[in-house]
Amino acid sequence: MPPLVHGFDWPDRFVVGTVGEPGARTFFLQARAGKRVVSVGIEKEQAAALAEKIEEVLDGLMAEDGNPFSVPALTPAALVDNDPLEQPVEEEFRAGAMSLGWDPTTAQIVIEAFPILVVDAEELETIDLAEVEPEEVLVVRIPVGSARAFSKRTREVVGAGRPICPLCSLPMDSEEHVCELPEGFR
Repeated sequence: MPPLVHGFDWPDRFVVGTVGEPGARTFFLQARAGKRVVSVGIEKEQAAALAEKIEEVLDGLMAEDGNPFSVPALTPAALVDNDPLEQPVEEEFRAGAMSLGWDPTTAQIVIEAFPILVVDAEELETIDLAEVEPEEVLVVRIPVGSARAFSKRTREVVGAGRPICPLCSLPMDSEEHVCELPEGFR
């Protein structure tokens, strides 16, 4: 059976946001077109990597001779979105694999999120994972300005968590953190 495609071409809104307090936040990709809203759970690291890769693609496109796709160097002020996620947040699925692409025919960044694939050990020996089709997928196509805004917001959301120890890179207020910082270090 073909997957259920949650497709958004030039959505009204596409953001990364969180639910919960730092240290216990759940991250979501959320797309909205009109009254239709889809939220997909992701990991903090997925959000950070997605923002980084989008920036790399945009910077590469901007560097092309004459910037033919009019990629902005900074987030256009009209596209800044600091609002919370649309409520209620209802997770469609939790993302496992994600892909990022560029469609030069429409000058859009294409983001796909696929659900985590769950198989038991016996199935794993008998199936070809390359042929497994997901039950559903999120496909979002956004223009370059919106992609720059998405990336900026995502970096800010990821960075708004607990302070990170400069020595071990663990959250400083977590149970796993055991470093003792030098006196006077902030």
